[in-house]
Amino acid sequence: MDLQLKGKKVLVTGGSKGIGAACGHAFAAEGADIILVSRTAEMLKKTGDEIRSRHQVSVETFAADLAQGPARDETMKRFPDIDILVNNAGAIPGGSIMDLTMERWIESWQLKVFGYIHMTKLALELMKPRKSGIIVNIIGMAGPAPRGDYVAGSTGNAGLNAFTKAVGSRSVDFGVRVFGINPAATLTDRIMTLSRQRAKTMLGDENRWEETLGDLPFGRIKKPEEVAALAVMCCAPQVEYLSGAMIDMDGGGMFRR
Repeated sequence: MDLQLKGKKVLVTGGSKGIGAACGHAFAAEGADIILVSRTAEMLKKTGDEIRSRHQVSVETFAADLAQGPARDETMKRFPDIDILVNNAGAIPGGSIMDLTMERWIESWQLKVFGYIHMTKLALELMKPRKSGIIVNIIGMAGPAPRGDYVAGSTGNAGLNAFTKAVGSRSVDFGVRVFGINPAATLTDRIMTLSRQRAKTMLGDENRWEETLGDLPFGRIKKPEEVAALAVMCCAPQVEYLSGAMIDMDGGGMFRR
């Protein structure tokens, strides 16, 4: 099936590695032009060069700390004509309610929670007059399936789930789709960090991190490329009616407990 994404301009936040980099590759494979944004210029350049070489599309990179409001403003002013925004940047720490100070909560929500909200608002302001555009929020299964040892992330994800549904229910009035994906554990640096932290707390040994992942569907952890493939497919005009929705991508794991 031709997903009809050739020539579309796609901005991916947190685009230097993990799910973000996989999204860059997946959209580029469909002929889209890619903009990667993250904090680290060196890693962005490496990923950008890989995408450009493999898929022969236009790739731009922009180093920005999207935990900061002015950086979000600057990013969207620099790339006002994007067709698709993929919100993916975020690193909320693990820990229970007693483990995290309020300062840590507020700091950690600046990138993923407020960053997603602000980037969505800025993109909608640009897309509304054109009456077209798509915003994809990569959030996480801790929203619909909260964990006490990941309370800040669970709470932030749950809020972003509600935000995505609320905004996406009305954005269609001016031709813009907003939807989200909740990936379960995915083989990224991020999940390794959280799992090692959880293993140290629960088992006293961070090297036993795989044991904290539980009874995994298909007997394995999910790959970033699988999340990226879903995001790309859902951006195709053939599924235009998808908006104001969250897709739980956990292999049914939430119901195996």
